[in-house]
Amino acid sequence: MNLITLKNKSTQEVASALNVEGRELLLEKFASLGLPHKMTEEYHYFDVEKLLNVDYKTLDYLPKSIEESDKIEIVDGVVTKAPKGMRVHFEPAGILDMDHFDGLYYLGHLLSPRTIKIEIDGDSEVEILHRFTQSNTLINYRIVLANQANRHTLVYENFEADNIENSLVLYGYDMHIAKDSTLRLVRLQTMKDKQYSMVASHKINVAKNANAILKNFDFGGDQALQVLKVELAERAHVDAGHLLYLNDDSKRGTASQIIHRGEHSTSKQIAKNILDAQARGIFDALIRVEHSAKFTKAEQNAKSILLHKKAYMASKPQLEIYIDELEASHGSTTGQLDEKQLFYLQSRGISYIEARKILVIAFANTLIEEVKDTRHQDRIKAAFEAVFYASNKG
Repeated sequence: MNLITLKNKSTQEVASALNVEGRELLLEKFASLGLPHKMTEEYHYFDVEKLLNVDYKTLDYLPKSIEESDKIEIVDGVVTKAPKGMRVHFEPAGILDMDHFDGLYYLGHLLSPRTIKIEIDGDSEVEILHRFTQSNTLINYRIVLANQANRHTLVYENFEADNIENSLVLYGYDMHIAKDSTLRLVRLQTMKDKQYSMVASHKINVAKNANAILKNFDFGGDQALQVLKVELAERAHVDAGHLLYLNDDSKRGTASQIIHRGEHSTSKQIAKNILDAQARGIFDALIRVEHSAKFTKAEQNAKSILLHKKAYMASKPQLEIYIDELEASHGSTTGQLDEKQLFYLQSRGISYIEARKILVIAFANTLIEEVKDTRHQDRIKAAFEAVFYASNKG
């Protein structure tokens, strides 16, 4: 399958190309938005057309018997393992966002008529492992995740790839965070050049008095974009943290919209970006406050460090405000490591590479330490160090 063949196609042409019947609303939304391209706002800094214009193999997503395990394991878009008693289903998609800004959100649902539905009961801690085993393949799947009202959930998300090359992963969540509940998602992804590229298009609904804590840690190479839309109801809260450490000639980052719809809703979005070699980092983030969202509080900030003269950071925090009764701030800074601090550390007998690492870790730690579980803090730090030393050999 070559997805670029869907460019500028009518609803009927898309339906025929994808062999889709009875999903007219999704087809109309995708046809109206079309495939993203370099002039699409959220993909302006990400060469998505290059990834779409490839002939990929496709897979049959047939449900398998699920083995008992301590985590949910999804292999090439199919659930293979899950904890005992956890409700994990493979079923037709339910309620979708019919006002998403991302065409690939709708294409993902058209390519995946059945979603992986994960229902989390009670106060729970869940680990989700995504594993990819196929080369030169389009791997597409959607996940619907829902928790219960007045409960607290921790979700740890990790990614592994076998010895593969040149695949494209299109996946994403429709996440429903119930009234008076808290869902904390910690996402760790280390990628190696030319194994697979990814576009992850998400929609997160945060109900009244609910909290979404989203911590995203992206390390390494290759091409990936997280496209995120969050909607906040009355007194809902989102705390989104994004940490990038990139090397090689990778292009990775986040394009997001956080939309305040309910009164007294609050948002905090912090991005820290560390770019080495010829890497390009992306933080294209909009916070929109609707007329209905009086007394909102919104904070947005991006800080970036460039470790190489060829590294580049595209940082674009934005506020779109339709009311006066609110508190809001945003900002962005980009710079290099402090030469005086490097000199001071080296004067104490610390090598140049170790001095860089100390300063970079200190810069990143405010986000890493927000992960309360020390086991996962250690995982994140170990993943960071592995990528750092790979970028600083000799």
